[in-house]
Amino acid sequence: MSQLLEDIFSKNKTADAVFSALMPALGEVLKCDRVFLYLRHPHAQTGTVPYCWCRNSNYPDVSDSEWKKEPESLANEDPMFAAAVRCEPSIFVENVETANPAIVSKDFEEKSFGHRALIHAHLCSDGLLWGILQPCIFDRPRIWTEFDRQIIAAVVEKISPLAVDYITAAKPSKDER
Repeated sequence: MSQLLEDIFSKNKTADAVFSALMPALGEVLKCDRVFLYLRHPHAQTGTVPYCWCRNSNYPDVSDSEWKKEPESLANEDPMFAAAVRCEPSIFVENVETANPAIVSKDFEEKSFGHRALIHAHLCSDGLLWGILQPCIFDRPRIWTEFDRQIIAAVVEKISPLAVDYITAAKPSKDER
């Protein structure tokens, strides 16, 4: 892992501090346009995007601090979300426009996010999905290198327990919309 990322984990003690520092640092290390963290309560099926970094104002900030109920149709509309809920390995998409439709719904990605290449990193614990870390590129395809994959694997390992702690402390309910 890069020294910048190592420093974030060693110097920050709370999930909030780690997540706040991690989004821009990961954007720089991976040379991405946007990085966001979707956190979800797997039992309540509610989620929020409390952390988002954008390289500049040309890229949409998807931050949303409100806990919202996930649409019941989400796993059917978004095969990557379905894979995440099953705690399958993280997905590296080089080009949304040419990706296998069994893995990526081009229409869903364009409508919901507008990015061209992305990493769909699954934060799982005890067979449950607690979050998705999503670095992305907007204007061009991107070949994700072995370095990128190693960074994501190391970051996911470090932040998955923090995501569980953050969500457990937030106590979102099933009634949140």
